Amino acid sequence: MNILILSDQESKLLYEYYDPEQMKDIDLIISCGDLEPEYLTFFATLCHAPLLYVKGNHDTKYEYKPPEGCICIDDDIFVYKGVRILGLGGSMEYIPDSPNQYTEKMMRKRIHKLWWKLWRHKGFDILVTHAPAYKLNDMEDLPHRGFKAFLMLGVKSGLGWYMNWSKSWASYDKMFAALFVICFIFTVVTKILDRVKCHVLRWQNGAVKNYG
Repeated sequence: MNILILSDQESKLLYEYYDPEQMKDIDLIISCGDLEPEYLTFFATLCHAPLLYVKGNHDTKYEYKPPEGCICIDDDIFVYKGVRILGLGGSMEYIPDSPNQYTEKMMRKRIHKLWWKLWRHKGFDILVTHAPAYKLNDMEDLPHRGFKAFLMLGVKSGLGWYMNWSKSWASYDKMFAALFVICFIFTVVTKILDRVKCHVLRWQNGAVKNYG
């Protein structure tokens, strides 16, 4: 599947010099936020591929003028050709009570409310966000700081592709360090659960007899 990812900055090559040939092999378009609604409407109108989006911290205009012909996947799971796509837009809160800004606690509550959808779809394959995950190409300032909740969401619901706008995409040291930590935690949790299972089911030892 060929997916076009849009975020933050409008591309003159795709927009002002639009060429249908560039888009003919695109199966799906995903916007990670902070783009004018007219920009998304343009692609939804001219392209055959569906356009999914989450809101960024600057997308307050979407409340009264949402992108036309597009699908908002914030706090939802959208299934396209068997691929489960989960959307969680917004950034870390840096102006109290502002739309599309969340504290770590608020983001955890959003994820908790998704338990039924995650259970019904048996997890997700792609997580689409505007903010990065904690220590995964994020920055120290609040508008660009990552959410720890995204890391735990991956462990609980199945690790999948992670898409966000991350401006510091070249911070490979942070990325690999975070991936190492995730893998380590996942391994430890798996071993602990396996030991708990063996302890709980210890009564089964010798319960099966061979009558042959």
